[in-house]
Amino acid sequence: MAAEIRRALGIDPGTARLGYAVIESCAGKLTLIECGCVTTPSTARMEQRLRHIYEETLGIIDRLSPTEIAVEELFFAKNVTTAVTVGQARGVALLVAAQRDLEVSEYKPMQVKQAVHGYGLATKAQVGEMVRVLLHLDAIPTPDDAADAAAIAICHLNTLRIPQLAPAASTERRRG
Repeated sequence: MAAEIRRALGIDPGTARLGYAVIESCAGKLTLIECGCVTTPSTARMEQRLRHIYEETLGIIDRLSPTEIAVEELFFAKNVTTAVTVGQARGVALLVAAQRDLEVSEYKPMQVKQAVHGYGLATKAQVGEMVRVLLHLDAIPTPDDAADAAAIAICHLNTLRIPQLAPAASTERRRG
C-alpha cells in the first residue's frame, strides 16, 4: 500500500509581507518544497497591494499544487490598523483557496508554537529552529514570515484529523 502524500501551503498573512511555505508529507517525512514571501511596496495603494498578493498566491498554488491550505488565524494586538490590514491579506488568501477548491484550516499562533516546538509560548527563534530541525535544513528559513509559514504548514500536517460522522451515524444519534 502506497503512503499518503499530502502537500500543504502554510500562509502567514500580511500586506507588506505574506509568508508562504509548501511542505510535503509522505510516510511521516516532511520535505520543504518552497518557501518565501510575497512582498508589496508600502507606497502602493491598498487595493494594488491586495491584487498583487492575490495574483502571487494564485500563482504559487498553480505552480506548486498544494492539496490543502493552512492559514494563521488573526491575532488581535494593540494596533488595530495592523489587525485590519492583516485581515485583508487573510481574506485574499481564503478567496484564492476557495477559487481553487482547496480545504482551509486555521490555527492560532499558540497552536502553531505548541505543535512545532511543544511549548505554546515559544519564541520566534525557538520555533524557527524547530522548523529547521523538522525539515532537515541547514538554516532557518528567512525572512521570519517564511519560517512562520513553514511552522503553520508543519502544524497542519501533524495535526490529527478526525473524519466527520457518516450521515447514517448522525441520523442514528438523533433518533436515540
